[in-house]
Amino acid sequence: MMMMTRRRNPTSSSSFILLLLLFIVLLPISISVARARPPFACDPTNSATKDLPFCRTNLHFTDRVNDLLGRLTLQEKVSLLVNNAAAVPRLGIKGYEWWSEALHGVSNVGPGTRFGGDFPGATSFPQVITTAASFNESLWEQIGKVVSDEARAMYNGGNAGLTYWSPNVNILRDPRWGRGQETPGEDPVIAGKYAASYVRGLQGSDGGDRLKVAASCKHYTAYDLDNWGGVDRFHFNAKVSKQDLKDTFNIPFKSCVKEGKVASVMCSYNQVNGIPTCADPKLLKDTVRGAWRLNGYVVSDCDSVGVLYESQHYTSTPEQAAALAIKAGLDLDCGPFLAVHTESAVQKGLLNEADVNGALANTIAVQMRLGMFDGEPSDHPYGKLGPKDVCTPANQDLALQAARQGIVLLKNDANVLPLSSRKQRPLAVIGPNSDVTVTMIGNYAGIACGYTTPLQGIGKYTRTIHEPGCADVACANDAQFDRAIEAARRADATVLVMGLDQSIEAEFLDRAGLLLPGRQQELVSKVAAASRGPTILVLMSGGPVDVSFAQNDPRIGAIIWAGYPGQAGGAAIADVLFGAHNPGGKLPMTWYPQDYLNNLPMTTMDMRADSSTNYPGRTYRFYNGPVVYPFGHGLSYTSFEHVVSDAPKVLSVPVEGHHRSNSTLEPGKLVRVSRARCNKLSISVGVDVKNTGSIDGSHTLLVFSSPPGGDWAPQKQLVAFQKVNVRAGGQQRVDVKIHVCKHLSVVDRAGVRRIPIGEHALHIGDAKHAVSLEAQTLGMIKS
Repeated sequence: MMMMTRRRNPTSSSSFILLLLLFIVLLPISISVARARPPFACDPTNSATKDLPFCRTNLHFTDRVNDLLGRLTLQEKVSLLVNNAAAVPRLGIKGYEWWSEALHGVSNVGPGTRFGGDFPGATSFPQVITTAASFNESLWEQIGKVVSDEARAMYNGGNAGLTYWSPNVNILRDPRWGRGQETPGEDPVIAGKYAASYVRGLQGSDGGDRLKVAASCKHYTAYDLDNWGGVDRFHFNAKVSKQDLKDTFNIPFKSCVKEGKVASVMCSYNQVNGIPTCADPKLLKDTVRGAWRLNGYVVSDCDSVGVLYESQHYTSTPEQAAALAIKAGLDLDCGPFLAVHTESAVQKGLLNEADVNGALANTIAVQMRLGMFDGEPSDHPYGKLGPKDVCTPANQDLALQAARQGIVLLKNDANVLPLSSRKQRPLAVIGPNSDVTVTMIGNYAGIACGYTTPLQGIGKYTRTIHEPGCADVACANDAQFDRAIEAARRADATVLVMGLDQSIEAEFLDRAGLLLPGRQQELVSKVAAASRGPTILVLMSGGPVDVSFAQNDPRIGAIIWAGYPGQAGGAAIADVLFGAHNPGGKLPMTWYPQDYLNNLPMTTMDMRADSSTNYPGRTYRFYNGPVVYPFGHGLSYTSFEHVVSDAPKVLSVPVEGHHRSNSTLEPGKLVRVSRARCNKLSISVGVDVKNTGSIDGSHTLLVFSSPPGGDWAPQKQLVAFQKVNVRAGGQQRVDVKIHVCKHLSVVDRAGVRRIPIGEHALHIGDAKHAVSLEAQTLGMIKS
């Protein structure tokens, strides 16, 4: 194209250039000013409020909160008890939306966050169940750090809040639960470690009062049923023993509060033993805030207060429901209920204004710890984060690394994997999940920075022939089977990418069974029978799937579980298939056969087996029947050996208490943890891990204990885990610390945590070690 030119007056040309340069220099400033978030409160340009005590950053938070509460009317206070808290214009306070989500990346679930403009997307990490399979605490914290960087950046740009109702740390008690994908799995130790690590990453790990963002551990407690057999979460009464509550369901929440220092806990929809969790003072006021010392606020799951009145009919009037919840320790209602009925509850004498003040003191203190009452947001330590800090190459690379680390190699007969990369030989890529995008990020996800599908990832290594085989994961008919079978006949190897998606397992959608949906199993078997080369089955799912048929089929050489691997899932799957990454993930949940469900109502909360009713028990800790794959299963392209090189055989447990003349502390007795001196009571175990293969590998060291005790004790329980990288032919020493009171104790039927005296068997891969605990009397004893 020709460019037309014309002569300019030299003077006017110089002026134009100067103006243009000035515009270029000032443009970023003008954009920055235009897009900067205005102060939430305590605007330094507002002479009426900037010098009020609640705006003075040199005062303690408690003094600032009390000053603000003293200035609010009852009507204003009530309007702040809900997620869409109203503005208080006369005090210079803007409205605030508390509800944002960040389960595995900044999410667009919840009205507090929106994508668009400078923030078209955010890094979408693997779903939690996949990340948990890495068994890597440092990775969990690093993901939290990146997510909070992006959350702060979006807040600064006016697209998000600072209060994120994540993570979900419920125990995956039942394999059918649609929300099991959101959890760290079935083991309470793993769930607790994940909770603390992710929360530290989100909130900032410096341990101070200041918060980067405020996390919330949910859903407290014994919540793991959404909609099954005609029972939904709004009407479910979870009947839970004191024993199960203390040694299973509450452990992750306790760890979240005490170790993670989380700023919030969310109570759940269900009742526990007849009392709605959001109206139970024993759970909220006595336990979360009292025993565990929550420094933050308690929030309801959305509309939970309304549910306890309208669906559960727990109170006869809405005012009673509002009063009951606030008195029990609820500080914030996700929903309108408290804003509508609290003032009336005060007027009717069901609630004191002091109770309302107590709730608001907890929420406002968190906002102050976030810097929301400190004036100009850009002056905050994280105030400079912006669009440039979202979807960065480093953040997206971490999403890829997390997906790689979470992939679990379930089967690899005759070392079918890794495949060789040869462009001239086509590979058949088949299955309804073979070219998906949003399926990979699971639920509670936002808009990803971009996607690499399995087909795209594999295509970077070799030529492909692609056939979906089924229209979707429901796989209702065999209309596309013939083309998939023909593709397998033409290729040197076949990869089937099958499994589930949110149409099969999701919030408010529990599964009916554990098999692959529709005719997927038929497609896999027919393709494997026709395949000219090796057949590899790749599964996307949150919950476990009974793939016994594939495990037992010699024509299916390898099986990989990828969970929901996030935005980079396809690249990670391909890297594992072709050996660019040696898989090291382990299953964070047991994979059961379909017939495990025969005598297992989802509504039965008991963890322990009951032979009198043929009840099988739940999770690896209490179920001892056949499995498809056990908890902790995961293969590698290399092999590892373990040798316990240094560990005590006997450990004394210092005990003090009242004396019972007929009690002794011979083996078999149990000592109350409250009577033991627990502070430094730990066992150090040195383990030599040797890579006996020819490939460098990452290995997860899982340490299990089988305690002495009655049939009510776990048959074994995870007491420690550690990630280690070992070069081919090399050896690494791993030092593991086992806290006796936390991890070698058990909970008796009365809900009392005790230390069994006697021999504890430690299982570490192929190595075993026994340590005997002996009671050392300090004064008087109580057994």
